[in-house]
Amino acid sequence: MKVVADICVIPMGVGVSVSEYVAVCQTIFTEANLNPQLHGYGTNVEGEWDEVMAALKRCHEKIHAMGSPRISTSIRLGTRTDREQTIADKLDSVNSNLTGI
Repeated sequence: MKVVADICVIPMGVGVSVSEYVAVCQTIFTEANLNPQLHGYGTNVEGEWDEVMAALKRCHEKIHAMGSPRISTSIRLGTRTDREQTIADKLDSVNSNLTGI
């Protein structure tokens, strides 16, 4: 099953800046071919459900290995059965409605 996910991984106990950890997850999502799209408070990814979850698990494993004793992750997931839809499709749909505004 295909899924679009909005993922926010927050390493805890590592100080204020977490960009180093965000970069690690971004690399993992890229290597998994999940078309990651970084935004201000997380990353959007898309792919097969099991592949997305496996990549997220690798993020947790790597961040723990980097020294974070605790991680809090928020995930929003969207699936469809009527048709396939990519992140780009969703953005294009909204942007097409903005042209008349």
